[in-house]
Amino acid sequence: MMQILEPLHNVAKISAKLAKLNLLCYWDLALHIPLRYEDLTKVYSIAEVKLGQQVMVQGKIIGHEIVHRKTKQLLVRIDDGSSIITLLFFHFFPSYATQYAIGKQIRAHGEIKNDYMGNKTIVHPKIQTVNEEVKLSNTFSPIYPTTNGLANSAIISLVDQLFDANFISETLPQSILDKYELLGLEQALLTLHKLTPQQFANNYQKQALRRLKFDELIAQQLLMQKIYASKHHNPAPAIKTTNQYLVPLLSKLPFELTKAQNRVMREILQDMSQAQQMNRLLQGDVGSGKTIVATISALTAIENQFQAVIMAPTEILAEQHYSKISKLLEPFSIKVVWLAGSLTPKQKKQATQACVDGSAQLIIGTHAVFQKNVEFANLGLVVIDEQHRFGVEQRLALVNKGNKNQYPHQLMMSATPIPRSLAMSYYADLDVSSIDELPPGRTPIKTLLINNNRRNEVLKFVREHANLGHQSYWVCPLIEESEKLELENAINTYNELCTALAPIKVGLVHGKMKPKDKAEIMADFVSGWTQVLVATTVIEVGVDVPNASIMVIEHSERMGLAQLHQLRGRVGRGDIESQCILLYENKLSEIAKQRLKVISTTTDGFEIARQDLLIRGPGELLGQRQSGLPALRFANLEEDLDILHAAREIAKLLVETYPIKAKQLVELWFHNKQIYSGI
Repeated sequence: MMQILEPLHNVAKISAKLAKLNLLCYWDLALHIPLRYEDLTKVYSIAEVKLGQQVMVQGKIIGHEIVHRKTKQLLVRIDDGSSIITLLFFHFFPSYATQYAIGKQIRAHGEIKNDYMGNKTIVHPKIQTVNEEVKLSNTFSPIYPTTNGLANSAIISLVDQLFDANFISETLPQSILDKYELLGLEQALLTLHKLTPQQFANNYQKQALRRLKFDELIAQQLLMQKIYASKHHNPAPAIKTTNQYLVPLLSKLPFELTKAQNRVMREILQDMSQAQQMNRLLQGDVGSGKTIVATISALTAIENQFQAVIMAPTEILAEQHYSKISKLLEPFSIKVVWLAGSLTPKQKKQATQACVDGSAQLIIGTHAVFQKNVEFANLGLVVIDEQHRFGVEQRLALVNKGNKNQYPHQLMMSATPIPRSLAMSYYADLDVSSIDELPPGRTPIKTLLINNNRRNEVLKFVREHANLGHQSYWVCPLIEESEKLELENAINTYNELCTALAPIKVGLVHGKMKPKDKAEIMADFVSGWTQVLVATTVIEVGVDVPNASIMVIEHSERMGLAQLHQLRGRVGRGDIESQCILLYENKLSEIAKQRLKVISTTTDGFEIARQDLLIRGPGELLGQRQSGLPALRFANLEEDLDILHAAREIAKLLVETYPIKAKQLVELWFHNKQIYSGI
């Protein structure tokens, strides 16, 4: 089987070109599926061909001439007895008179068009000279993805070598092929590379593609199960709650945990009680109450004399966690330490010293937490908020700060819900907990789509609500002028709003401000002193101002669904009816129309994530995670969910019953991927 992973033979002259297409071995070639096919299996009569058809015709050359229109053109006329067609060439050799000699029989393949006189013509057809040796092909001619300087015929020749060499062995047991009605692997690949007209008529290539989707998803499941097993093999402290802090905290909360919060708490505490490292992803919609779950998890570690870390991607969000959680834990005399880039050298030294000597029980901060000079006395739990904002390397850097013999438990949180198909595939190395209900009493948010030419009406609406004591966000995606995107400059908008809304107090916060200035502006808004806050998207994650009831988003057509949903979630946190106003420009692209339709018709984060996957595909949703995991080539996660379910079961069966086949499948599909070598 593994002969198919051998480097391609006798390709020295074109090896650099093949490498550009990632064609290094025969298996790469097997998966290099044609983009499309040309039908050179049948000759059509000139009289019956229709406009727009891609066909082959055959006839005797009855004339040729050069005409001078805008450019020099060669016209060749052929007759097959039923009618005459003109072949038009813009590029031709001086020897055309010999090449297209009158009386010669030729075949021409291309798209049927009409010339300016309404006569049938083919522009730059592919030409074959007809003789006894040139027979019609039995299969369609594949057109492969290629690169400059590499002829399609060279790839066809290599594919012929592959099938002649009998390198392709079956990867799945017969029982699985029978159960799921799958083609054999060689048959599937042969169909896709050498499709016959009869197979095409019966849509046989769809079955062939289905087989590759199965293999691809089974291999991915096997890989993820392997990663899962290696991660969950890491030793970690068995942490069981003593209820020293947990029971008193729950009793003093001004609200009851939802059923979903209680369920995920049980899942997390069960994981932490094991002597293997927890690797759990906690996902929940905007405002579903993930922070209190993280706090309870941290308290469980602290009850057992371990340190806990909560890390967030932005200083605004990290600081909000710090102030909120510190307040909650005040009665318990727990030492909570703040660690971020904005600290003075002296403050930083004190904070890192508290981490090392163990006096810091809970450490809350930003990227500063995993820097080299930060060490911990006894780290038991790491909570990473908005985990998709951090690279795999950054997360590992923090997790590796545990004791050498033990890893800290790891809880990752995301307010961007992950569709089930992604959770089952790219996140299959993690256990996933979902908070799928919002706390009671949250007011529903109305989403309004408004054309930017009605901007003055929106300003009037914001003014009226400010006079009632309500607060508003006004979000601009960019802070610097960009001619290309024509986006509103946040500073210009701030000046515009200051003038239009005077004497109402307007603030401005953007990503290029110093952390100290940003914190002051945010504090003014939280206290209610500032009534309208103009902001770039720095406020999209985690900011909590219950009195803010209006969210205006400029150029909403330029933003992704997840980002729009996150921003909308900043309002509706109190008992005031809230509105999210999406301003958009004319001339919307199809994707922008789709996004705005989805965001204005649902507030369900899980449905929005599913639609986002359909619109964008998994690449962008996965972000940094994608960098470690190869993209799927054949399967589409949402469309092929049934295959994904089957692949999970088949992967488990292969590991238990056919371990050699399981190993071969992973080697085949991931042989040249770095992630495979690391397991």
